[in-house]
Amino acid sequence: MSSSDFGIFSSLWDGLIQFLAHGLTGATWWQAMIVALVFTHITIASVTIYLHRHQAHRSLDLHPIASHFFRFWLWMTTGMVTKEWTAIHRKHHAKCEHEGDPHSPVVFGIKKVFFEGSELYRSEAKNQETLDRYGHNTPNDWIERVVYTGRSRLGVTLMMIINIALFGVLGVTVWAIQMIWIPITAAGIINGIGHWWGYRNFEATDASTNVSPWGILIGGEELHNNHHTYPTSAKLSVKPYEFDIGWMYISMLSSVGLASVKKLPPKMAFGAVKPVADEKTLEAIIANRYEVMAGYAREMRTACKRELEALQQRRGDATVLQSARQWLHRDDDKVPASVKPQLAQVRAEHPVLDKMVTMREELRALWSSTTATREQLATDLQAWCRRAEESGIAALRDFSIRLRSAHA
Repeated sequence: MSSSDFGIFSSLWDGLIQFLAHGLTGATWWQAMIVALVFTHITIASVTIYLHRHQAHRSLDLHPIASHFFRFWLWMTTGMVTKEWTAIHRKHHAKCEHEGDPHSPVVFGIKKVFFEGSELYRSEAKNQETLDRYGHNTPNDWIERVVYTGRSRLGVTLMMIINIALFGVLGVTVWAIQMIWIPITAAGIINGIGHWWGYRNFEATDASTNVSPWGILIGGEELHNNHHTYPTSAKLSVKPYEFDIGWMYISMLSSVGLASVKKLPPKMAFGAVKPVADEKTLEAIIANRYEVMAGYAREMRTACKRELEALQQRRGDATVLQSARQWLHRDDDKVPASVKPQLAQVRAEHPVLDKMVTMREELRALWSSTTATREQLATDLQAWCRRAEESGIAALRDFSIRLRSAHA
């Protein structure tokens, strides 16, 4: 080998080593990690905006430009097929916390859902009955059939090549972070923790919880109890202190004509207090029943606090009331069997709380009944308000008066 040939070979070798070390960008490791976080955030935004809110729940429409961008990005970063994801998620809502729910901690246990959530997803994706029944109205154009579905692995392979080109060997780490991001955040945290631990704004019929009031890291999906209460809403935050970054992005897309919001959480309207509750009042209460029960829960917490203060003034034992107070406003089927004896003791020792629990169940019966006529339910509501205002309990009286000011 001549010296000139050796020089060329040496230059090529040095160039290859330099490329593998730094890629085309020459980025340092921390710069590459910042890019990885940006990439993963775009992925979670694509999941929550496109797959979840647009495809699964139809809470917004997307312009073809935005829709195709999200589809292409998800193809490269997750390999997930739109029809599969949509069908599995719709089935989750249809069967939530019961046999047939593809990924419920109540059914499978929190450990399995948290650590093996992606395996549960892949297993359900093979169920053709699920896809046929719940996967309707998803994209079925040429690019979806031939590329995104037919060659789903090609996308993630392309993403790895791009990352290596940008960052060299470090690009493999960036790619690996992208590949595990959805299995950890969506499959593990939201599908797992979001049905096992957290706070609840509303007494939804399932075990859903809000993991955090600030939905940033997982695109707003942290507000999972809000979502299960109002599944067709494009906005997941409902309280003044909650933040849904996914909704912020949707608002930005809407401002430039790339998205159109179809539905938001209902908001109860109030006006003048009516002498008696009527059918319009009933209509407003049933339409906003989750908000009504959340308001009732606040009144129960206030009453419970007063009972605790009274016990402390009498130097009584508040241990049982302290441990049972968080369950007083919950539906009976959501209360653990181990807590029910304590609740029974609290109700026996505190007539005010007993009355409020009884009245709560009677109020809930207004929208639980499947046989009563509209006129009968309105009469029942009037009777409920009368009993509440004559109970001698300030919290019940004030709550009833506020109900009489509700209108559809």
